[in-house]
This record gives sequence, structure tokens and C-alpha cells, in this order.
Amino acid sequence: MVATGTVPTAAPPGRTAARPGAVIVLLVVAAFVVILNETIMGVALPELMRELDITAATAQWLTTAFLLTMAVVIPATGFLIQRFPLRTLFFTAMGLFTLGTVIAASAPGFGVLLIGRIVQASGTAIMIPLLFTTVLNVVPANRRGRMMGLISIVISVAPAVGPTVSGLILSVFPWRAMFIVMVPIALVAIALGARWVKNLTETRRVSLDVLSVVLSALAFGGIIFGLSSIGEAAGGHALVPIWVPLVVGAVALAGFVVRQLRLGATDRVLLNLAVFRHSTFTIAVVLVVVAMTVLFGVLILLPLYVQNVLGLGTLSAGLMLLPGGLLMGLMAPLVGNLFDRFGARPLVLPGAIVASVALWGFATLSVDTSIGFVIAVHCVLSLGLAFMFTPLMTSALGSLPRHLYPHGSAIVSTVQQLAGAAGTAVFVTLMTVGAAASAAQGTGVVDATASGIHTAFFVAACLSLAVIVLAVFVRTPKQVEGAEATPAH
Repeated sequence: MVATGTVPTAAPPGRTAARPGAVIVLLVVAAFVVILNETIMGVALPELMRELDITAATAQWLTTAFLLTMAVVIPATGFLIQRFPLRTLFFTAMGLFTLGTVIAASAPGFGVLLIGRIVQASGTAIMIPLLFTTVLNVVPANRRGRMMGLISIVISVAPAVGPTVSGLILSVFPWRAMFIVMVPIALVAIALGARWVKNLTETRRVSLDVLSVVLSALAFGGIIFGLSSIGEAAGGHALVPIWVPLVVGAVALAGFVVRQLRLGATDRVLLNLAVFRHSTFTIAVVLVVVAMTVLFGVLILLPLYVQNVLGLGTLSAGLMLLPGGLLMGLMAPLVGNLFDRFGARPLVLPGAIVASVALWGFATLSVDTSIGFVIAVHCVLSLGLAFMFTPLMTSALGSLPRHLYPHGSAIVSTVQQLAGAAGTAVFVTLMTVGAAASAAQGTGVVDATASGIHTAFFVAACLSLAVIVLAVFVRTPKQVEGAEATPAH
């Protein structure tokens, strides 16, 4: 349950929150819909290549451009959330998403479709930090676990079920249907928002530092573009040498960090890096990055394994990920309640161990592995990650003072995008290297692909042992310590 009486101190004085619970639920549903689109294109790329007569490298831009736009916009949301009311940002986010979806659904060719994806991503980038910040401002500290559990459904389950949704749609309808079905859902969310969404958070006049915006765009955009290009480079289709965007991104990131430290706690700072002075936030964010890297890596590798090694179709590949995604969604609220009772470490440590066991299971995949085993291990991995996401995000953001909520939300959202791109890039690279080494020994294509996937999962499984060690140091934020003595109702 969330607070239902007077608005918290962060809200404008003298105003009452009308149904803040309904506002949060609406934000969760809206965020789920917009984030679903982040991974919905993966399964659709082969059909789009045929329909639009484009190459794989060109089609990949429909995903890469989405990630790039998110990376550029999200760092600025800390400023937006402080400067503009909740209602304004909600309608802006959903309006951009709806407009982008309509553009994509009516696109006559690749160029317009790409524009639609960019506009969609602009709305998505605003919605995620907005959801985080609203929950932190409205929900009491000792009940945030269950609400962050709902957010975990959005952050982790929406990308996981994206391929399943697109696979089901494409098995019956043409590719435009992926966007057409989203339009009425988005319009309903906007209509409900007009009735329910209230300005539950406080705004203040802050200045926008243009140089920080430029540096963040070059930094996060360059790094994500470079990481996203690794898979294309392995196939000889990279637009530019991958070291170029990575170097530009790294140099710009260094300049961005220096600029933020120089601006300090002034109103002009774009992302206040003082959040990293809180060790609870830092450790939790590191683990969130690792967990998201694994999630996105698995999302890219398992469909490739099912289709290229086991020889199953697109729909089967999408459906194979569904049980694990649903399990993660079902577990999220339960894990949130357990966090309110017991804190972070008793959940994160067992979750890290379970996830590690699953990754070692994936490291045994071969050409003879049954699809039932793949689904079972994916469910075990989803269970482990479910026990990690909610406590980690709640611990990270709940450890910050109120004035740092917008900055913490923007940083968590940004590193999640970086982790998603890194997971895809690292897993694809490891698979490619492993497959090439196997092929060099005279192995057939299918066996070489299986060997490459084994290599990627073996490295991930080894790294998961370090995650278990790091999970020991996770702590519950001081303001929610002792919540276990008072069960949430």
C-alpha cells in the first residue's frame, strides 16, 4: 500500500494527493508498454530485411538507434524531473511514444521507420526515471520494496517478453502490427493519465548546462554505439571502426565527469555524482549493471542458440523465453514484500548464487541439449535475477537523500542502458570468437556456433562467482533498516 493522505513534504504545500496508488500503477503500466519496445525488434529483423529490402547491418539500426536515443536523453531527465511537473512529463513521454509508434506503423520505408523508433525512444527515456522518482517521493521508506517490485517487472520482464510478443504477432500478422497494437494501449494510458496523474513531486528552477548535455550525449552515445557495433564488426559490417566511437565516448565521459565534479552541487549540474559517495548506492548499482548485462546477453544468445543450433523457428525462439519472463514478473512483488521485511542481503546473496548455478547450466549447452532443459535453466536464471533486481534498485535509490532522487534515478537508468548494450556486445563477441576458434579446427557451422555459445556462457559463469562475493557487501539503506520488524500490510 502507498500513502494516501497528505502529500509528502516534497510535494507542493497545501495540496493533497488524489490516489497516488493509481498514479504509480498507471506509470508502471505505461512504462511496461514503452520499455517492451526496446527488445521487440530482435525477432522481427529477418522479416523487415525481406519486406524493406535492407541488409542485416542496416536493420540493426532500428535497435541501435533506440539505444542511442535512450543514452542521450536519459542523463538529462534529472534536470527535467526537477524543472517540470509530473503531469507535464507524463504527457510528454507518452505523447512522444505514441507519435513515434504511429510514425513507425505508417512508415513507407526504412528511413521513416527509423525516425519512428527514435521518437519512441525519446518518450521511453523520460518515463523510466520519472517512475523511479515518483515512487521515491510518494511511498514510505519501509514500503518501497513492494513498489520497487512492480518497477522490477517493468525493467526486467518487459525486455524479456519483447521477443515473445513480436514472435506471436509476426506469426499471424505483418510487421506493422507490432506498432499498431501499441497505439490504442498508449491512448488509453494518456486518457487515464488525464484523470489520475497529479503533480505529486516538487519542482524548482534549475539551470541547464548545455556543455554537460553535449558531453553526455557524446559519452553515452559513443560508448553504446561502439558496443552495439561489435556484433556488426564481427560480421564485417561495421559502419566505422569500433574503436572510433569507443574512444570518443571514453574521452567525452572523462570530460563529462570532470565537468560534473566542477559544477558540484550547484543547480547547473546535470548528473550529481555525489550519489557515488553513498557506498550502498555504488555497490548496488555495480550489481545492477552486472545483472542487466547478463539478462540482455542471455536474451540475445538463447534465440540464436534455439534457431541456429537446435533448428527451431522464430515463434519457438520467442515462446522459449516466455516462462522465464513470466516467472520474473510473478516473483517481483513477492521479492518486494520480502525486502520490506528482511532487507537486501538475505535476498541478493541467494539470488546471485541461483543465477550463477543457472549460468553454469547454460555453459553445458550443446547440439544435443533438449529445449526443455534450456527453458528450465532460463527459469532458474530468471528466479535468481528476480531476487536481485528489486532489492538492488531499492537499496541503491533508497540510500540517497531526497534532493538526489532525480539524479540517482537518471544514473540508474543510464547504466542500465549501458549494461544492456554491453551485455549484447560482450556475449556476441565471446560467441563469435569461440565459434571462429572451433571452425578453425574444421568443425561444422552448427557445432561451431554451439561451441561459441558455450564459450560465452562459460565466461559469464566464471564472472558470476565474483558477483556472489560482491553480494555479501550489499546493505539495506539506513532509513529502511528495522522494517523487517514491522510487516507491511
